[in-house]
Amino acid sequence: MSGQLVSRRSMLKQASQGFGYLALAGLAARNAPAAPQPESILAAKKPHFAPRAQRVLFIQMRGAPSQMDTFDYKPYLLNKDKNRDWRFQFSQHGESGLWISELFPHIAKHADKLCLLRGMHTDFPIHNEATLFLHTGNSVLTRPSMGAWIQYGLGTENDNLPGFVVMNMQHEAGGGQNWGSAFLPAAYQGLSIGRPFHEIGRDDVRHLANARLSPALQRQQLAFARAANERLAMQDPTNRQIDGLIESYERGFRMQAALPELLDVSDESESTLDMYGVTNREKRKAMGRDALMHVNGTQCLVARRLLEAGVRFVEINDQWWDGHNNHRDCLEGRAWATDQPIAALLTDLDRRGLLDDTLVLWGGEFGRTVGNAKKDGSDHNAGGFTMWMAGGGVKGGFSYGGTDETGENAVEGRMHIHDLHATILHILGLDHKALTYRYAGRDFRLTDVYGRVAQNILA
Repeated sequence: MSGQLVSRRSMLKQASQGFGYLALAGLAARNAPAAPQPESILAAKKPHFAPRAQRVLFIQMRGAPSQMDTFDYKPYLLNKDKNRDWRFQFSQHGESGLWISELFPHIAKHADKLCLLRGMHTDFPIHNEATLFLHTGNSVLTRPSMGAWIQYGLGTENDNLPGFVVMNMQHEAGGGQNWGSAFLPAAYQGLSIGRPFHEIGRDDVRHLANARLSPALQRQQLAFARAANERLAMQDPTNRQIDGLIESYERGFRMQAALPELLDVSDESESTLDMYGVTNREKRKAMGRDALMHVNGTQCLVARRLLEAGVRFVEINDQWWDGHNNHRDCLEGRAWATDQPIAALLTDLDRRGLLDDTLVLWGGEFGRTVGNAKKDGSDHNAGGFTMWMAGGGVKGGFSYGGTDETGENAVEGRMHIHDLHATILHILGLDHKALTYRYAGRDFRLTDVYGRVAQNILA
């Protein structure tokens, strides 16, 4: 009416008391969890102090391995007169003489690289709560995952890839919260690919390719969107929601070229594939349970490729360690499927010079009891369990902490989940008390108001 030009954004703000603009803001917020923010917040950052490691590999054994049958040697339990006769034998390995179960003959060859954390304990003997607690430091409220906090603190090393990748994670026990960013900018959440017990491949990443537009046309489309966005940003420089959405499209475009190459292991040598237990389809048909070794082998091999390419935090997963019934069969099957691939991954990282600055963490969400009312079973136990670390920043061939004679309760060198998180951040050069984010009027951190660094395990 006045003859002045009205921008589209102004019209949306003013029309019908601004409801159009509210709708736009709602759409942006709805898409934000899957959308990285502008590149500046993802740039590599300086840690608080000199780091011992640059990246993390978390090997999660979902369902909770039995500590007294894997890495917590308990002679008392091997006395048939005192307990059950289905425990596994242990022997010493390496120059360090670490006691390791017969279940892991391949990992045992790396004994002098392992740092056993035998005094672990947690707050919850229930899978859902304990898994969320392990990943986020909270079992009730939605909080950023450990990988998201690490990305927030250190940024990413490769602009063409996500900085945080989770493979074959079960969409239960908290689902996306385990790799989510919660109130941190959405750029820091993890990319989840694959599903349990299935081979990782390029088809596991949705929307990786555009079936309608060629790369050249996609580039033109993104350039047009960016130009339009820049004009809008000039009118309202405080609003970054649309900027974040456009940046997500940019990163997705770049990932189309970079990620499929990393997920395709066909260019690896035959000797490398054999080392990881990766075989061709024809051989797998006759392998029985060895087929699951192929799945884990592929997952471990892809993890090495992601770490090598600059991904900051990689998590790989194996399921079904929950041995309430047929405890021995459960452990034998899961160990068979994971022992060789994990050992191969340690070997491969070491020979490529990556293990020195990669922190490897192995373990589940809690431990097991000595037995249960069933003939061959074991129940959940939060009071004591074992995880292990290897690689950058920790002592190799070292055992820290311990449980009582039955292996059920941590009694020395006790290490809570908050302590584990504090220690991981410390190894990466981050002070867990200083790595905070202000939200809803208070400063949040991964370790809440707890956490002590386990100085005794540091190299």
